[in-house]
Amino acid sequence: MKKSLIAKALLCSVFIATPALAQDPIEFKMTVPSVPTDLHTKALHVFAEEIEKEMPGAFDVQIYDSGSLFGQGADLDALQRGNAEMTYVSYQLIADALPQYGLLTAGYLFQNPEHYRAFLASDIGTEFKQTVSDEMDIQLLDACYLGTRQLNLRNQMDIQTPDDLAGVKLRMPSSDAWLFLGQALGANPTPLPFGEVYLGLQTGTIDAQDNPLPTVEAAKFYEVTDQITLTSHLVDAINFSVSNIFWEELDDAQKEAVTKAAKAACDWNNAERVKVEQDLVAFFEEEGLTVTTPDVDAFRAHVQEAYMQSPRAADWPEGWVEKINQMAE
Repeated sequence: MKKSLIAKALLCSVFIATPALAQDPIEFKMTVPSVPTDLHTKALHVFAEEIEKEMPGAFDVQIYDSGSLFGQGADLDALQRGNAEMTYVSYQLIADALPQYGLLTAGYLFQNPEHYRAFLASDIGTEFKQTVSDEMDIQLLDACYLGTRQLNLRNQMDIQTPDDLAGVKLRMPSSDAWLFLGQALGANPTPLPFGEVYLGLQTGTIDAQDNPLPTVEAAKFYEVTDQITLTSHLVDAINFSVSNIFWEELDDAQKEAVTKAAKAACDWNNAERVKVEQDLVAFFEEEGLTVTTPDVDAFRAHVQEAYMQSPRAADWPEGWVEKINQMAE
């Protein structure tokens, strides 16, 4: 009798313990190419902290930086196959898959980090996210600010409008899209590998280069240039994205927690990046560079007109440029 009671007790304990197995944390692998010190990597840790606050113990967040799980270019495929749950996806990468969204990579379309978020929250932003979900099998949760590209000139010049860049050999990445942007700015776009830019500026092979200010500082381009002109011609962002395979397994409360954590992570990233860029203006002035601001409206009108008159705009959703412009007002 005693043995029978013990056996029944053990059997009951098995049934009692079984439901607990269903409460095991949901595996959440994040794969990014950025190094640990990069703000985008640090933002992932903000995400992990926030989702733990929202739903304690619900997710097993695993952060793989420096391409240690999947390298750059392979991370999107990993999400689509379900081998990872999260990565950052650029608008350029989305445009490669869905050419109609090439407009989202055009110069002067977005004016600040808030502008990206206003777009994503709008009716056309909802349409965009749904198409990306349907065609690329990923969910776009929020846009994390990447940086604003500025002009960095070898010699001082009075740059007010695109006409003032006529004949200026402006280094751009070698792809057609980047060279078109350089031409739209009014310059003579000159393709040159990034690793050769410092020497090119030093020797006069190129007259200028464009990059976000943190890149100018990190690559020490300020050592071989005299001026920074704040054209702000490309405000860039990357999307906090998760796999549809992962997303569709979540209940509504879990989806809300993931979305809130993504927003908190991008809030942190955006504030930090804006501060870094603001601080760098003073740093460059201390290093002896002249920092100027041109007629940005003249540049914006000229660049957008160049895009709208080009064949690349033929596939863009009708009226979207005007609608996105209005969101910044």
